[in-house]
Amino acid sequence: MARAYATPEQLAAWLGQPAPSDAERLLARASDDIDAGLLTARYPVDPAGVPTDPVHVAALADSVCAQVEYQLAAGEDGTGASARWSSVSAGSISLSASSPGPAGGAVDLAPRARRALQRAGLTGHGVHPW
Repeated sequence: MARAYATPEQLAAWLGQPAPSDAERLLARASDDIDAGLLTARYPVDPAGVPTDPVHVAALADSVCAQVEYQLAAGEDGTGASARWSSVSAGSISLSASSPGPAGGAVDLAPRARRALQRAGLTGHGVHPW
């Protein structure tokens, strides 16, 4: 399972209620989403790739909790599948259609997750010479 930037205890504190029984799985999937959103970000890490700056560690934990909260509110399980389908019913007529996800397969980051990352300076970096 992927590394998670937050614990079930942190998620429970964020949500203000007990964490779901599958919190570890949700946190791992949300951490993967956050990693995908930070694909070109530059920040200090240890040899295992774990962030070392306490500000970044806290921002990553907050962003993962916000991502799980967002997915739970949307009825999502972290797979992204439920966001691709919609249904409409009117009387005896029922229509279903797939809807496109984020452009180019990009990750749909929760607004609060993105803000946590922005406040820590983990997004919006320009091009850096090698």
